[in-house]
Amino acid sequence: MAAITTLSSASFDETVGAATKPVLVDFWAEWCGPCKMIAPILDELAGEHGESITFAKLNVDEAPDVARRHGVMSIPTLIVFDGGEASTRIVGAKSKAALLEDLAEYL
Repeated sequence: MAAITTLSSASFDETVGAATKPVLVDFWAEWCGPCKMIAPILDELAGEHGESITFAKLNVDEAPDVARRHGVMSIPTLIVFDGGEASTRIVGAKSKAALLEDLAEYL
């Protein structure tokens, strides 16, 4: 089962920039209810599709500079970076089926 990588301000650019496959970054916070709702879904997706896409999370309270740089105004926000560039943005908690549909081109 693929684990979800935890990113920080220090590791974000290197991890996303050096990735050989798309990276889905979950911008979240400890106090965010919807973030907690989608966390188990993202764990499942990482286990099922970790060979196609890297799953990572970034705590916006610990790395507000990165969240601001990527225009994250509300959480959860999921951004897929492909070739180091933001290519897909998903805002808000969604069901597993809806996330699979949104991520289909990467899986």
